[in-house]
Amino acid sequence: MTNQLTCAVIDDEPLAAALLKSYAEKTPFLHLIGTYGSALEAMKELRDNPVNLLFLDIQMPELSGIEFAKILPRETKIVFTTAFQQYAIESYSVSAIDYLLKPVAYEDFLRAANKALDWFSVAIKQETYARDRFMFVKSDYKLMRIDLDDILYIEGLKDYVRIYLSDGQKVMSLMNMKKLEDYLPRPEFLRTHRSYIVHMPRAAAVDRLRIVFGDQYIPISDSYKDDVQQYFDSHILS
Repeated sequence: MTNQLTCAVIDDEPLAAALLKSYAEKTPFLHLIGTYGSALEAMKELRDNPVNLLFLDIQMPELSGIEFAKILPRETKIVFTTAFQQYAIESYSVSAIDYLLKPVAYEDFLRAANKALDWFSVAIKQETYARDRFMFVKSDYKLMRIDLDDILYIEGLKDYVRIYLSDGQKVMSLMNMKKLEDYLPRPEFLRTHRSYIVHMPRAAAVDRLRIVFGDQYIPISDSYKDDVQQYFDSHILS
């Protein structure tokens, strides 16, 4: 888990910029790289040396925050800070972590910063699992190594999960299904139903709205069928 994020502030209002700067400096897991009065002023430095998190005003001269967000490196996450509500929907098009209305209270700033910290922690786990191809889970008072390539699918059972492996083994672990879904690399692992995560490359067949593993049929619910269909569409030989 990451324990510190680099960040910067861009705001053409000196008082607002100073307030956000003070918030960043007193937040233990943030390391403030710089404060800028415009997107153009920040552009070269942040494109050559990207930060993890950017607190970005929207209405600024020459280049708006929304326009600037579209040219930032993908690894930079954004928290918009603005006095105007009407840009909230547009902010989602650039995958903003949060959208804060001025005057920004420290409580709201800290909540947004923590959301970013959680996002990067999950991203690091995903990269680690995808690179190393295994994870450890607690089962029967011990840590068990699970190779990702051996997983067929995972079933959620209230507070537990049951991991079905290619050798027929079933591993039970006290674990949150949502957290497991977040950590496993996508789209290799996809949620197909409230109670199931499937290792998609191991799927033997698809029968109507079910994924087939031998004599076991894993349901595909309406909430997840678009992601599943997109995965299969990308692998269909036509």
